[in-house]
Amino acid sequence: MSLTLLVLRAAQAGRLLEEPWRLQPQDGLGVPVPDPPPAPPPGLDAKMNTLLSWGKWGVLICGVAGLFICAGQMAIGRKNRSTFAADGATGIPWVLGGLSLAATAAPIVGVFFK
Repeated sequence: MSLTLLVLRAAQAGRLLEEPWRLQPQDGLGVPVPDPPPAPPPGLDAKMNTLLSWGKWGVLICGVAGLFICAGQMAIGRKNRSTFAADGATGIPWVLGGLSLAATAAPIVGVFFK
């Protein structure tokens, strides 16, 4: 490697360290870094889809049960148990947050693999 090429590579590396958002997979030491798309192992994609669909169904059931529990706490705590009703009311955003996260989990993960 000539001295001129070495100096140019050092300057390029220094510039990339100052601006890391400009790094590309091929900006290593001249060796391209492989970046294959995600692919399921053969025969496992249908089984994983089944497992994920069961997980979604379980979260849906837990969300409905959570909202019923919060509603029950609010109904029971209406008279002389205001803290019980308040606990039920404060549980609603947590249940809705969990359901929202479950509903958007696949698109959120998909952002990182585009």
